[in-house]
Amino acid sequence: MPTHPIELAEILDSIQQPGSFYASGVAEIHTPSLTVEGIGAVALPLLPMQAEQLVSVAERAPYGKGEETLVDTEVRRTWQISADKIRLGGKHWQNNLDGIVARVAKQLGVNGKVVAELYKLLVYDKGSFFVSHRDTEKAAGMFATLVIILPSVYTGGELLVRHRGEEARLELHVSDPSEVAYAAFYADCKHEVLPITSGCRLALIYNLLRTDQSQASEPPDYGSEQAEIADWLRKWGQSLEAEESDAPQKLIYLLEHAYTQAELSFAALKGEDAARGAVATAAAEQAACDLHLGLLTIHEYGSAEHAYYPSRRGRYREYEGNDEFEIGEVMDRFQKLSRWRKPDDSRPALAEIPFVDEEVCLPEGETLEPEEVEFSEATGNEGASFERTYQRAALVFWPRRRRLAVLNQAGLRITRPYLNDLAERWVRSGEGFASSLWQEAHELSGYMLRTWPQTNNTYWHSDSAGERPALLNALFRLQDHARIDEFLAGISAEGNYGMGDNENLVLAIGLLPPARAIELIERIVAKRATIDPTACADLLARCSLAAWAGEPPSSLLPAAKSLVEALPGDPQTPQPKDYWSRQALANPRFVVNLMAALERISPALAEQAADCLLTRPATYGVDAILIPALLSLAGQTGAATGRLRAVCREHLDQRIAITLQPPEDWTRASNLSCKCKYCSELSRFLADPGLKEWTFKAVQDERSHVEHSIRQAECDLDMKTDTSGRPYTLICVKNQASYQKRVRQCEQDIRNREALAQSAY
Repeated sequence: MPTHPIELAEILDSIQQPGSFYASGVAEIHTPSLTVEGIGAVALPLLPMQAEQLVSVAERAPYGKGEETLVDTEVRRTWQISADKIRLGGKHWQNNLDGIVARVAKQLGVNGKVVAELYKLLVYDKGSFFVSHRDTEKAAGMFATLVIILPSVYTGGELLVRHRGEEARLELHVSDPSEVAYAAFYADCKHEVLPITSGCRLALIYNLLRTDQSQASEPPDYGSEQAEIADWLRKWGQSLEAEESDAPQKLIYLLEHAYTQAELSFAALKGEDAARGAVATAAAEQAACDLHLGLLTIHEYGSAEHAYYPSRRGRYREYEGNDEFEIGEVMDRFQKLSRWRKPDDSRPALAEIPFVDEEVCLPEGETLEPEEVEFSEATGNEGASFERTYQRAALVFWPRRRRLAVLNQAGLRITRPYLNDLAERWVRSGEGFASSLWQEAHELSGYMLRTWPQTNNTYWHSDSAGERPALLNALFRLQDHARIDEFLAGISAEGNYGMGDNENLVLAIGLLPPARAIELIERIVAKRATIDPTACADLLARCSLAAWAGEPPSSLLPAAKSLVEALPGDPQTPQPKDYWSRQALANPRFVVNLMAALERISPALAEQAADCLLTRPATYGVDAILIPALLSLAGQTGAATGRLRAVCREHLDQRIAITLQPPEDWTRASNLSCKCKYCSELSRFLADPGLKEWTFKAVQDERSHVEHSIRQAECDLDMKTDTSGRPYTLICVKNQASYQKRVRQCEQDIRNREALAQSAY
């Protein structure tokens, strides 16, 4: 980077005198009483009928030209009523006015006492305006003009104020009758009022006077600093365009004063902050940079340690008080910018955006140190901990053309919905790829892919799993072939892939050239087949049905081979021990998709897969896996599927052929693993052909132990507890549960046998 962020801070730090050439804002008021000679009381907000009455007693407002005072409606078209014909009342009005004067004085950078002298009341009806002009000093000590817009309904009438090549456009409208808009500007500033387009505006005009003339009453001039900052920002923006640039994406300048979240705004900046904010705003505009005011926040969490201090005897004792703990190891640190404001104090649609230390303009060797610290005592197995927070208002810069790169720092939670909105708007617009919407979406998706979360977990994919299908869908709707290829090659084929991606993945990959699509599918399957065979089988099943420019399903043979070679359950191949991968190793859905895909891609490979399934019964159990899968493959007539179906029918036939008889006596199977005296007594009861019921009178722990043994061994017993007497009695009665279970199994086997026979056709 040709320049260092500290240089920007040094330039801004050199701006010491606060103030700007104008001030504006909105103030809450208690509506004053207004009386005008010749009319009487005037209602506020101003009524249309009374607006006409005011015009009837007013005179055309003149303007000054040199030493002359002229009336020319081509230059100024408005009505005026002199101050001696106006009376403003209400016990709160003077306090309201004093508050407004204090605020504009601070914004203008004026020290000392400032007073407001009423000059006139202006009535701007429809079509009224005033071309660009300068005010003359109308009283000793006058240095600026204050305009207060009384509650009135109108449109248009924007006030433009210019000074040394800068222009402020002020829209002095308020909708609440308990508020007034105000603006003030130095007397030497050119200003104009644009035409009123509807309604009528009622404006009080005051001369602002300084009682202390020892201090200058001119707006500060930071032209050289502004030019220097603008030049610095341009160089920084250019450095970001270079390949492998390590320049920060945004720059953060910390302000001097503290601000609550409620008062964080450009209009409320204090002292030097106000001057620096004004200069930074103008410089950023010159350098094509965006400038925002934001709240910088740091949260830190970690362990705390007890503090020990030497006693008078030379030993160490634990200190009891507010300093009982010391900061230990920092476990987590969260840094963000929020509460955004534009220079006009509007709120942009920006979420919380993280930042890194390199983006903060700090002097060499100075670091950001959180100030507010809270300690928590140790609880249970948790040791003592601390939490501390640091907050500062800051000016935040970034090159306007890098706006999307900064937005991307907010993460997928923000960028994915934003991209989706761009895609929807582009589709609705019917425009082509040259559309600004498409270009913005293309640029943003590029940033998203370059910073996509990666994972170091071999057997699981990243937390972005839920975002992948949505991004693929947006890229499909945008028909962005380049980004689709980039996503599949750089993310999916690198292992960041799962079952939820497949629906949108197949849509998106279908837009690519067939050869490239097939290559990417092979890479995805080869990377994930061992880890997530269910997802890979589902992908192949979907793709074998799709048509890529007439490419046959056999084109997927390399990918299919990768999946068959990685089939789980091979005793010669070490299987992953990760919990999630075990869950995905074998299930009926996997077999359904596997056989459906292979029958279409390669019948020979399907036969090979069937061999694997049949020779690995520990993984692909007939009852748990194969039968449910074959029932779902109804109508599948391939040879391999037929062979699996025949094996399942034979398995069912053998079990159906077994004759079932209910127990002839009360002997029941005993598979109890416990050999304690209570369980041994239970085993003898189960083996006794003449006993139907057993009672066990014991305390709760012993009864619970026996109940657990019965459930674990699935004994043919009904249990209930007799609560009469102490201790309670566990009553066990033999039943025919095992026999009934075999009967139900036989009935289900018959139904499955019939369904398998029908599914072959």
